[in-house]
Amino acid sequence: MRQWLRRAAGADGHERHTAALIGKSALAATVAWVVAHDGIGAQSPAFAPFSAVVIMQVTVYQSVVQALRYVGAVAAGVALQGALGFLAGPDVLTFVLVALVAMAIGRWRRLGSQGSQVTTAAFFAFSTYVSASGNAERLGQLGQIVLLVLIGCGIGVVVNVTILPPMRYRSAEHGIHTLSHSLCDLVSDIAPALREGTTDEERTRHWRQRAEHLPALVDQAQSSVNVARESAYYNPRRVLRRHGRHTTFSGYQEVVDALARVTHQVTSLVRSLDQWHDGERGATYGEFLRHYGDFLSSLAHITALFSRIDEDHLTDQARELCSAAGTAQERHSRLVGHSERSALPVGDLSQPYGILLVEATRLMDEFQYTCDVLQHEVEHERTSGCP
Repeated sequence: MRQWLRRAAGADGHERHTAALIGKSALAATVAWVVAHDGIGAQSPAFAPFSAVVIMQVTVYQSVVQALRYVGAVAAGVALQGALGFLAGPDVLTFVLVALVAMAIGRWRRLGSQGSQVTTAAFFAFSTYVSASGNAERLGQLGQIVLLVLIGCGIGVVVNVTILPPMRYRSAEHGIHTLSHSLCDLVSDIAPALREGTTDEERTRHWRQRAEHLPALVDQAQSSVNVARESAYYNPRRVLRRHGRHTTFSGYQEVVDALARVTHQVTSLVRSLDQWHDGERGATYGEFLRHYGDFLSSLAHITALFSRIDEDHLTDQARELCSAAGTAQERHSRLVGHSERSALPVGDLSQPYGILLVEATRLMDEFQYTCDVLQHEVEHERTSGCP
């Protein structure tokens, strides 16, 4: 616990975000309870703090969206119980009908994850309806449930917006870091093995297994960019924050999309190496692999640069990436030139040369495009007058 608290205090990371969310949720719940219990003297004041905690989301935007869905779901459940209760009375058959209709409404996709609250609210409303002594009291109690939910959701949103509203603009960078680092590790392992000619079956199979885990990291990176973009919606810190360059995150989205394609090409390359590890091992093949290893080393350097991307240093990093892409282009040209001079049978599908050359060209194109995207983002910031 001491280590966890030390990390929360020392860095703006997951621990600090978690601590802030816990503290804000407790505060929102407490305020909602005081308003519901002491302010309006509700008979079931717990609805208010419960609602405040339910909609305390990672981003302000999600808090607002989930609050609207939650209020809609609760209102639907209460209204359903009110209508059927007054029409059919508080008996078991009415409960069965309420349960069936509420669960059907809860599957409406517009309610999203809050769909189950239709059934929950209907059941609580039925309990309140049965315990009330008259129609006037029943109607008042049902209306009070909706009022308490509105109070709780309102307090939850206000607290999330006004007290340390979550701004996850760094999560986009973190997603790119994680994906790029994994790509760098894999390509960095392949390059020296190709230069040394040690592409045995066990090693290529291990590369293939590691490559199969990359698509999951692509999904995480995409999710990180989405969270970062979403955290800027309705967030007052968007105006106050010192760095205004990535409030749309379009550049980071394009980088992740390009890295996703790079991941696909690396996976295809590893698959080709795994299929051809028992192929011809002549001198020409060995020299070809040495050039290929040099080319992959230059790509590993590019992924290493992306694994350290930082919006505070994008200008310098974009310059480094352009230089690294130029080096990769030179080594790619050297690889292609060697293939032409050696008259390698690139058209023979029983040999690995043609397939590996195609993979190298595709990889080079994707890496070059990824570097160009970041360079374009930097130039756009400079011409638009951003700090």
